[in-house]
Amino acid sequence: MSDNAYASDQITEPSDAMVALDRLVGTWTVTGGAEGTVRYEWMPGRFFMLQHVELTQYGQRMTGLEVIGHLRPFGEPPSEEICSRYYDSDGNTFDYVYELSGDTLTIWAGSKGSPAYYRGEFSTDGQTVTGIGSTQAVAATAPR
Repeated sequence: MSDNAYASDQITEPSDAMVALDRLVGTWTVTGGAEGTVRYEWMPGRFFMLQHVELTQYGQRMTGLEVIGHLRPFGEPPSEEICSRYYDSDGNTFDYVYELSGDTLTIWAGSKGSPAYYRGEFSTDGQTVTGIGSTQAVAATAPR
């Protein structure tokens, strides 16, 4: 099989849905049920975003890395949904689905439509995201 076998499947630009997540880039201070910071950055090419997590919840420190983007198994087109996998320092992995519609960010645990989710609204100036998860209120402020 030649290197050009999948040339017609080459995606040269990230999707509009991924580009829309650009407003997350930076370090955010998280308050509410969890306290700490999360930092979003692009991988080269902007097909995937990384989230670095340093939070304390219920007295337990949580650190982890999340990779966010469209799934694209070998030889297949990208998924419609933006999916992620989170890896933490305790050896856990969690899957999520991201959706940004206007100023509303929804992150479902597992799959879209899950009863476990976070839904937040960006402020007019984009400096705060305030919302509620399926179990608690959470806010993130001022990307640094």
